[in-house]
Formats: sequence, structure tokens, C-alpha cells
Amino acid sequence: MTDIAPHGLHHVTAIASDPQANVDFYTRALGLRLVKQTVNFDAPDTYHLYYGDASGSPSTILTFFPWRGVPAGRQGSGLTTATAFSVPPESLGWWQNRIAGMGVEHEGPRTRDGEEVLTFRDPDGLVIDLVAAPGDTRSGWDGVADVPAEHAVRGLHAVTLSERLPDPTVELLTGLLGMTAAGEDGDRARFAMAGGGAGAVLDVAADGRAKGLQAGGTVHHVAFRVADRATQALWRSELVEAGLHVTEILDRQYFTSIYFHEPGGVLFEIATDEPGFAVDEPLLELGRSLKLPPWLEPTREQIAASLPPLRVPS
Repeated sequence: MTDIAPHGLHHVTAIASDPQANVDFYTRALGLRLVKQTVNFDAPDTYHLYYGDASGSPSTILTFFPWRGVPAGRQGSGLTTATAFSVPPESLGWWQNRIAGMGVEHEGPRTRDGEEVLTFRDPDGLVIDLVAAPGDTRSGWDGVADVPAEHAVRGLHAVTLSERLPDPTVELLTGLLGMTAAGEDGDRARFAMAGGGAGAVLDVAADGRAKGLQAGGTVHHVAFRVADRATQALWRSELVEAGLHVTEILDRQYFTSIYFHEPGGVLFEIATDEPGFAVDEPLLELGRSLKLPPWLEPTREQIAASLPPLRVPS
């Protein structure tokens, strides 16, 4: 029996094009907080932007690599094709009016998996669902945007994996990753972590389309929560013993990570809750300036010169 049991979603990372348009949409339209302005540690001439609640709590985080000039991606099998956020049930109509008032095309609300869902796309075409989720006690963020606290986005709710052959993915989720089946809706199956609920749900959709193209407006990877590095190391050993190709533990400054692909091709990450985003700047100043890990500080001047200016809401 597996010892691996993620606490839920940690974050979702996607690909964008223009960093300023990305900041404007997620802070001003959706009302998320920019909790970290840093760079892609593997390609430091590109920003890595993190959004979440007031402190960037695990399970609230959506991050982006905004690669200027990146071509548009294509939805299809082998990708994470939707990222869902939780909002209070009574707020879904408010959000529909807000999205429509901004000229953003949307679908719904409609019932799916027993939940009311409003769907739209960000400026790069990334599919975002807002889900009316009763019982979600997370507080959300009501900072720079004119989003009242009672309507604020609470955090991640779920992700949807589109799979041409769902069974191998389902076997990994329920076997090695310790998730439990939590219902079906047509060609979709739901899986729960740590009892399920907002921020601890993953959906697998059977998808007969050709393999998707991972580029602008698509998800790069999905990260799951582990409490600490010691547990992460144990989980890594178990994944390797099961025959998966898993990276070494990588220092991402705000958490440590391991990565591997599930059978359908989606890149999974397991990330620690510790140490969090206040490790290199005060909580009240999160996201206001460019932060670099110690190993990149010697080249700060060159890195900063390679990045476009970014106006961050105060």
C-alpha cells in the first residue's frame, strides 16, 4: 500500500505571453494577489509570477511563465485543460456580471459534477472555471481590485486532465498517489485528496482529440502538496521504486519540488508547504519587487536588464 497521500493541490503553473497583461488580468479582473515576482530559475530571462491569497497559501496559487512571443497552444489530450477556482455559492452571479462587464466571453453557469460552474478564458486563452463551492472557509484576497471580500476568490478548487486513454492515469492516481474515486459525470471522473473538497479535487476527462500543444494559454504543470521535505524524500523513493522517472529534489526557494510525468503526459510536481513566500520579503510587501534566489543574485543586473518593466498594483 502506498504511503503517498497529497494534502491537495499546491499550485498550477501555466504559460502566458505578455507579463503586464497577465498581471493586470489576474490582479485587477480576478482580484488575486501577486505574491511573488521572480524569474524562471531554469531560464532567468523570463519572469515567474505567482498569484494567490494574502500570503500565497498552498492550494491558492496560480503561477505563470510569461514567455514573450510564445505561440498559442492548442487544447487536446495529454494536457491539463481547465483550472478551477472556488468562490462562494452566492457569488457566482456577481462574477458572471463582472466577467460580462469586462467584455470577457463566458459559458454558463452550468451544472457539472453536481456544482455550478462559470467558464471563461484569460487573455492568452487559458481556461478558467469559477465553481460555486459551499463550505470553503478560505478567506481569499480583496486587495487592489474592487472585489468585495464576500465575493473574493477563495483559492484553487480543481484541475481537469484530458486523457485519450484515462485508465492508466486513473490507476496512477488511485494506486500510487493515494487518491480516492469521488464520482462520475458523463465522460468525467473525479478524484479526491485528503477527503476532497475545494482545493483537493482532480478531474479526469476522456478526450478523443489529438494530443494538445503546450504553449501560450495552456497549463505547464500541476503541483500537489506535501507537508515537508522529509516526507517528500520518502515519497520520491516510493515513486522511483515504482518505476517512474522522478527528478532530484529541487530548491525552488519558496518550496522544494520533485517532478514526473503521469502516463498521459501531464507533468506532475510534488511541492512542500514550507517555507512559503515570506522567506525573502515581508508579508505586506509580497510581489512588489523582483526577488531572486541566492544563486542568481550575482547576476541580478543582467537578469533585470533582460526583463520588460512590470507595473505592479500597489
